[in-house]
Amino acid sequence: MQRRRVLVVDDSLEMARLLADQLGDLGYEVAMATGGEGAALLLERDVFDAVITDLRMEKVDGFDLLELARKLDPPPPVLIMTAFGAVESAVEAMRRGAFHYFTKPFRLEEVRLSLERALEARRMLDENRTLRRLARARSGLQALVGASQAMRALYETIERAAHSAAPVLLRGESGSGKELVARALHLEGPRASAPFVAVNCTALPASLLESELFGHLKGAFTGASAPRRGLFVEAHGGTLFLDEIGDMPAELQAKLLRVLETGEVRAVGSDEVRTVDVRIVAATHQDLEKKIRDGSFRQDLFYRLNVVPIRLPSLRERREDIPRLAAHFLARSRERNPRSPVERLGSEALQLLGGLTWPGNVRELENLVERAVVLGGTAELDRALLERLLNEGASEPASFSRERLMPLRQMEDEYIRWVLASCEGNKTRAAEILGIDVSTIHRRERERRDEKD
Repeated sequence: MQRRRVLVVDDSLEMARLLADQLGDLGYEVAMATGGEGAALLLERDVFDAVITDLRMEKVDGFDLLELARKLDPPPPVLIMTAFGAVESAVEAMRRGAFHYFTKPFRLEEVRLSLERALEARRMLDENRTLRRLARARSGLQALVGASQAMRALYETIERAAHSAAPVLLRGESGSGKELVARALHLEGPRASAPFVAVNCTALPASLLESELFGHLKGAFTGASAPRRGLFVEAHGGTLFLDEIGDMPAELQAKLLRVLETGEVRAVGSDEVRTVDVRIVAATHQDLEKKIRDGSFRQDLFYRLNVVPIRLPSLRERREDIPRLAAHFLARSRERNPRSPVERLGSEALQLLGGLTWPGNVRELENLVERAVVLGGTAELDRALLERLLNEGASEPASFSRERLMPLRQMEDEYIRWVLASCEGNKTRAAEILGIDVSTIHRRERERRDEKD
């Protein structure tokens, strides 16, 4: 279990040291400051679960520390120590947001009980925030739509894997629903009431991703104006979803491996380690075995992550789910666009959807249905509108079908768009796959715009 961090502040060194030693014996991780100025610096550069401070101190007093603590995110509960004659001031501190006060001399049992209540109240607030966030998200097995054999097999795997703490590696094409499955694994298991935290490993450069994952102290690097707990600490007791793990920079892979092996994280700029209890779910659309062979992904990290491998079927592999998915997305789109006249999918429209190859998978289908609901002008969504939206390439490209004949130039354009969609719009990666310069992709896009004009 993670040790709670408490900051003890008193301008009497003897008093601060006595209380810090007693709390340390109770299992808390304690930092000590002999005065408000030093405590303010600690609060600004590090993260604490609670603060116990004397009220009357020179220069920076307990009121100042209380105000500073309440501005932090999340704010730690503050407990006030005061002399018997200053009870009115302690009551004023509680009016300003202090959790509790006790008068000197005090009994250790009184401090212990007050601190436990403060930390429990803090835990409940964190849990309520998590539950509200989860309630807003469409998560769990209920968010996965489909009754095909491939999906039934996936549901069974999720139900079995959800109750394990073992790392899971989700593999599947872009747009196949990996984050939905990660959330389902979290919500169907014993960690459901704890945080679910997600990060995309391609979204940040290596230096910022390290800080995002492990946290940092104030001043650890340029721009670190406040301390940060890091996503591992935020996900303590719950699940951390590492999306696109195949793109994690090599220098971070070793650090991630160490966390998986030891359960300890070290914030950037800190010499201290914190123990975390986090279930890891990672996801990728890449060929990790190939990346291991070319040296861009660590084999030992792969084995750590691939304890429970789960492969997500592409939409092409479960075409029988397309009508159900399309109807589901139509209903959701109508909720967001209540003025749209579109109410249902026509039989020819469904036939068209069933014949496409869907390089963007479920995400591509959802985007197409959303566009149709926004732009449709009749109650029944017909084939003609879908064909027009597909050929216009309003977002993701039309999929290929052997029944469609077209000029070579048009096929080249559609294939470029198909690769771009598979790479989620990353033109550099798409150019590498196509074996062309990225400027060629930009040129072809300009030419298509000029032709429309």
